[in-house]
Amino acid sequence: MAGPEIESLIRQLSKLPGLGPRSARRVALALIKRRETLLDPLIQTLGAAAETVKICSSCGNYDSQDPCAICEDPRRDGTIICVVEDVADLWALERTASFRGRYHVTGGLLSPLDGIGPGDLKLDLLLTRARNSEVKEIILALSATVDGQTTAHYIAERLQETETTVSGLAHGVPIGGELDYLDDGTISAALKARRPV
Repeated sequence: MAGPEIESLIRQLSKLPGLGPRSARRVALALIKRRETLLDPLIQTLGAAAETVKICSSCGNYDSQDPCAICEDPRRDGTIICVVEDVADLWALERTASFRGRYHVTGGLLSPLDGIGPGDLKLDLLLTRARNSEVKEIILALSATVDGQTTAHYIAERLQETETTVSGLAHGVPIGGELDYLDDGTISAALKARRPV
């Protein structure tokens, strides 16, 4: 149907979230048809992102600087850390503009069935940050799944050795729900009605 370069482009695009083979073909065709206005700028942007975007050594966010802009923002409340599974969850919370503290990205959830244990997550860094006398509260904003709740319970137990208050998102986040898929109003309400764990 098409040359190997086009087929390769379609295969690579179909690996992106939300794009299946048919959607990837449509995107590839649009990029090729509009080479000067879409494809060339996209290539430059992807190259720049590959060169400059890094993982924040403090919280795990993606940014072009390390520490990231959120960690460096003096207007953020350094006494509160919100723990999330993934950067997508951090961005979902940021969309609501209702949280002005700092974040910690675990990089996943505990999942014995998948062989993911505490050593596979960025939990030691969280404990180090929690021991800082400035930190007063840790909000566990993890998915309301079995793995998410297991991870939250494990983190809460580990944080007992610190003097921080541990809280979780309030009910309203549906069981089995993931933050990245919730609307901004639900996330804001859940964050405001957080409760001790």
